[in-house]
Amino acid sequence: MITIGIPAFNEEKNIAGLIIKLRKFTDNILVCDDGSSDATADIAKALGATVISHQKNLGYGAAIRSIFLKAKEMNSDVLVTFDADGQHRVEDIQTVISPILDKKFGIVIGSRFLSNEDTVPKYRKLGINVITKITNTSISEKLTDSQSGFRAYSNQVLKEIIPSDSGMGVSTEILIKASSKNISIGEVPIKIIYGENTSTHNPVSHGTSVIFSTIKFTSIENPLKFYGIPSLIFLIIGASFTIWTIQDYTVSGDLITNIAIIAIGCVIVGVVLLLCAILLYSLVSVVREGTKN
Repeated sequence: MITIGIPAFNEEKNIAGLIIKLRKFTDNILVCDDGSSDATADIAKALGATVISHQKNLGYGAAIRSIFLKAKEMNSDVLVTFDADGQHRVEDIQTVISPILDKKFGIVIGSRFLSNEDTVPKYRKLGINVITKITNTSISEKLTDSQSGFRAYSNQVLKEIIPSDSGMGVSTEILIKASSKNISIGEVPIKIIYGENTSTHNPVSHGTSVIFSTIKFTSIENPLKFYGIPSLIFLIIGASFTIWTIQDYTVSGDLITNIAIIAIGCVIVGVVLLLCAILLYSLVSVVREGTKN
């Protein structure tokens, strides 16, 4: 069963036409009305979509989480997330889900940058590229469009991943969690439509949200790597400055205060980071074992 999930906030102008188009592809349409003040939910219900309603606006990530949980409850074979603002083409759905159906990937992203018809505005392209490069540092694959909302997820992903980020960082969170579980991630080219009715997210808040999410979930999923590597760097620097301090004191009998302070500071920071790495790794391991049981 293929389910299409649409996170929507005040999309009464677009939602009817979108659902009608999607009906040609599947009857299993989920709309998460994220606290809209307009008729988004009523229109979606009237057109036969299953509507999940948030009493207040909780954010894009919260809407994706609700869609994930409902699609899992429905035991969907494939979940396609599709933006409500009219920028995605229904014709591209088959392209996005085919690798899932063929068991090639667990997650497939519709990339705006693999198509020969790249219509993304330059300022958006720059921001997306920066965010994608940051995301790529935390996953095994090298993607071109980590922030695309047009994606397909396998049933395995729905069972193993529960998004928790309430903001735009959820796109990165899902990828980091999938990579840590060795779920394969692929991309296919899609065409994008930027029109006057398409919504735009504040690039600063979007970028900030993604950066913080990347830091947060990388530290949770890979604590030894996230804290351990900086710890070793600080310890090496601290040891080097300690040796320098001892050598100078041995030769001249004078203690160079600045060098000694740097040595002590680096060693303390290195030890603290090392303890964080060990403690968080242990905690995460216990939680995961508890979840399995």
